[in-house]
Amino acid sequence: MSRGNQGNEIFRDDRDRERFLETLAEACGKTGWLVHAYVLMGNHYHLLLETPEANLVAGMKWLQGTYTRRFNGRHRVFGHLLAGRYKAVIVDGADEAYFEVVSTYLHLNPVRAGLVRVGEQRVREYRWSSYPAYVGAASGRPEWLRVDRVLGALGLGGEDRSARRGYEAYLESRALECGKGRRGRELEQEWRALRRGWYLGGRGFAARLLEAVGQALEGRRTASLSGEPVAAHGEAWAERWLSAAEKALGWEGRPWQQGAKVTSGKQVLAWLLRTRTAVSCRWISERLGMGDESSVSRAVGVVRENRERQVRRWRGLLSRLQAPGREELAGG
Repeated sequence: MSRGNQGNEIFRDDRDRERFLETLAEACGKTGWLVHAYVLMGNHYHLLLETPEANLVAGMKWLQGTYTRRFNGRHRVFGHLLAGRYKAVIVDGADEAYFEVVSTYLHLNPVRAGLVRVGEQRVREYRWSSYPAYVGAASGRPEWLRVDRVLGALGLGGEDRSARRGYEAYLESRALECGKGRRGRELEQEWRALRRGWYLGGRGFAARLLEAVGQALEGRRTASLSGEPVAAHGEAWAERWLSAAEKALGWEGRPWQQGAKVTSGKQVLAWLLRTRTAVSCRWISERLGMGDESSVSRAVGVVRENRERQVRRWRGLLSRLQAPGREELAGG
């Protein structure tokens, strides 16, 4: 989660909220993230986020930096929009009960803030959370939003109408309990650990995290925390995109490697990798043999503005590409 600098608003109107979700969609495309729940409030946002590629830091840097630039450009302001670094609470994904706790906390944020009048309005009337997508038709749900883990935690297998109705009944009943009676106190107790802690899980989960951190601090880095494997995750994701692009364009023989350092073919591939992955310009320039990394930065604008028929065709084909390996990353 992240809050506005000095508590200021980070969403002034619905267009800002739409722009944030568009930016989040781009971030998911670049990183392979899976979002299980989200809520956008006036001066902060929350995400229940899964990172199959171990790239939280790089992805959040891009997400927050890009949204800040877009917000500042739209409103003609400058400076920091968000208050420092985001806060991340590690959730034990092996126990799906914790998905229920976090998603319920997120989806009921508008209730606790008084933006939904319990008893007069349904929680789904607040548009700017993932909850309306949970209870609406699957066809209207963004591809980066996964609802199966949360529904499964509640025993609501599948995503048919009965599962959606079951989740709506569950959340509306939780909304009625907010701040009232013993159950309301129990909910607040669950959420207090989420608001104030650094992890959400059992004692065994905490012990494993502390052991991993201890090894890292002592210099005995584990494979899951070392810099080289983390970098390799992002590079492997970019390599999958590159292979998918070659197949889509009929470039299996890698004809783009021939010729000058900067060609239209290399620029199109650089545009794809910059817009769909989180690897650096330096990595792309070295991988595509484009020389100076500034050639990669320029490629994005060049391809977007290029009116040549061939480049437009390539760009159109690549724009329709689905994320490679999505089924594998999502566990099927």
